[in-house]
Amino acid sequence: MAYEIKKFPYAGTIDADGHVLEPADLWENYLEQKFKPRALRIRVGDDGYEYLEVDGRPASRVEKGALGILGAMGSDDFVPRPDRRYADGRPFGASDPRERLELLKQENLEAVLLYPTLGILWETDVKDPELALAYSRAYNRWIADFCRNSSGRLVPIAQLTLQDPEGSAVELERAVKDGCKGAWVTSFSHGRVLHGDPRHDVLFAKCCELDVPLAIHPTLTPHGTAAGIFDWPEHSRQWGEQLWLRGIVQQAFISFFSFGTFDRFPKLRMGVLESGAGWVGAMLDRLDAFTESFKFGGKRLTATEYFRRQCFISSDPDETAAPHTIDHVGADCFIWATDYPHPDHPHTWVDDLKRFANVLAPATRAKVLGANVKRIYRLNLQ
Repeated sequence: MAYEIKKFPYAGTIDADGHVLEPADLWENYLEQKFKPRALRIRVGDDGYEYLEVDGRPASRVEKGALGILGAMGSDDFVPRPDRRYADGRPFGASDPRERLELLKQENLEAVLLYPTLGILWETDVKDPELALAYSRAYNRWIADFCRNSSGRLVPIAQLTLQDPEGSAVELERAVKDGCKGAWVTSFSHGRVLHGDPRHDVLFAKCCELDVPLAIHPTLTPHGTAAGIFDWPEHSRQWGEQLWLRGIVQQAFISFFSFGTFDRFPKLRMGVLESGAGWVGAMLDRLDAFTESFKFGGKRLTATEYFRRQCFISSDPDETAAPHTIDHVGADCFIWATDYPHPDHPHTWVDDLKRFANVLAPATRAKVLGANVKRIYRLNLQ
């Protein structure tokens, strides 16, 4: 079924996590000269299948031919083939800023926060902090240019790497000056350092200084499905990934509570993206009970109190449990996202989001659909 553009009925609605399909030559054009020989590229193998090249080698977790389905929201065919090419599979608004603005107009969205596609595939294969930071800088320069003449409706979000927190703090300041309104990091760590660890404090301090939020966005990881626990058969691997990848995000997020990061940085705004939101109420209940039972709380706030004070989470339009927990957890903490044009989310988001929004009280609905994003990301839309 092809993607069908529909108009969403509520004004002031903002997509908090949309994606772009970057040009294949982005890194060749935007990397500093020193790194150009190691640029991210799309190649075609002797078998005719496209593959992603990262630092001169095929990406280890990207299936051959899979690049051609990265913009296939609304498709019912996700089989990689030699004739499915990345450049040919880019839907309306995925690669052209003028088209994306027109798409917003047709769908009645006020703005969209933009994240990468190729950019969420490479860090699993890059263990060189200097190259990881260079790849991030190149993308950040490009996305700022992509969004520059959109009157603030296309919102660039900077990509950073925890492999070099000091360098990422420097890059964040540069990117914010260039127009980026926040930043994101992957959900894993090559060095096996949890996200909330004080070794990342220099980045958290910079976020507070610049008054911009930081979010965890899921990506490919260096590990297979439930690595070290189960051996999932290849034909079932994607089922396991649904829990495995979300579990990684949850562990990364919980580390901010366990390391006392929110005590050290009470002005840090920390987000969780593209991992659903229905689970967060149960997780906070468990953390509150755990810290109370074992007296880990002391004079610190409960996990729920920290969350309400400085965290946010993105809901998927097709979630059915999340709308019923939002007011209980904290209506100021929830946003929503399309994930357009990625194929792992339904193309029926307008219908799904209407059902989601209609469950909410009017004041809560206004916050979740757009007001929270404006406040968290300090958006000043005309």
